[in-house]
Amino acid sequence: MNKENSTNDVELVERLSSSISSVKNEIGKVIVGQNDIIEQLLISLLAKGHCLLVGVPGLAKTLLIKTLAEVLDLKFNRIQFTPDLMPSDITGTEILEEDQISRKREFKFIPGPVFSNVILADEINRTPPKTQSALLEAMQEHRVTVAGKTYSLGDPFFVLATQNPIEQEGTYPLPEAQLDRFMFNLWLDYPSTNEERQIVQQTTSQYQPDLKKVLTDKEIVSFQELIKRVPVAENVVNYAVDLVGRTRSQNTSTPDFVKESVRWGAGPRASQYLILASKVKCVLEGRFTPNIDDVKYASVPVLRHRIIMNFNAEAEGISSADIVKRIL
Repeated sequence: MNKENSTNDVELVERLSSSISSVKNEIGKVIVGQNDIIEQLLISLLAKGHCLLVGVPGLAKTLLIKTLAEVLDLKFNRIQFTPDLMPSDITGTEILEEDQISRKREFKFIPGPVFSNVILADEINRTPPKTQSALLEAMQEHRVTVAGKTYSLGDPFFVLATQNPIEQEGTYPLPEAQLDRFMFNLWLDYPSTNEERQIVQQTTSQYQPDLKKVLTDKEIVSFQELIKRVPVAENVVNYAVDLVGRTRSQNTSTPDFVKESVRWGAGPRASQYLILASKVKCVLEGRFTPNIDDVKYASVPVLRHRIIMNFNAEAEGISSADIVKRIL
């Protein structure tokens, strides 16, 4: 029985590896560059995580997520976060409905946009904490509660929240506890000159890409289950836990430069996400167990938003990503 399961898993690893190559090719018809970001989004999806995307306007964040959902044949919803957005605008609401024949009145639940597979929470820091928490509860619990009734969300469920790093006036920054619920914090860079030239040529012409659907929701769920079964060597787990431990200034093994710059280090969720990300990374490359390099690959996007810098570090322009790179 175990041998049969092992054979099936080997086939699934090979299928996933080839399918992801096709997914990247299809997304590449629309999105120019951003290869690392695309791979990290796929890693987060397969690890059942969520992503926080930070980038200036015009870097195709919305187009990227919409294209990803289309290629994976997943239901996509975009929620524009504004100061007047209410929790019920995300989760849904109950309305009083009258039966035309019996004239009997009863409440009917109208699902909100969160009932989808891929959610783009655009400018999540533009809405008050009460509304932010409605989405973050759904991210954590995979269900919502309206008027005392609980409704389960479908699988897969993948939330991508965006933030604009420039304009901070009139925003409600996410608290550290809520930031911790995002597996990755991804920073989008400007395209290179050649990439920007290609973007301009595509978007100002009649270019219409023909996108093929590569995977289905059921296949993605089966791949997510596969990731849980990937074995991890003890030394890889030890490396991930030790790496996260060195971000905490109170630990004896912590380097001096961390103690001088960091107020709070990353929590245990960081170690969990490092191992999950390294599992997905190795499977995407057709390997059957992760190594330390896979942990290193995921370290900056996993730890960047979990390390709280002190005033001295901020004054000197030292970022959490700089600290992670020095620890590595």
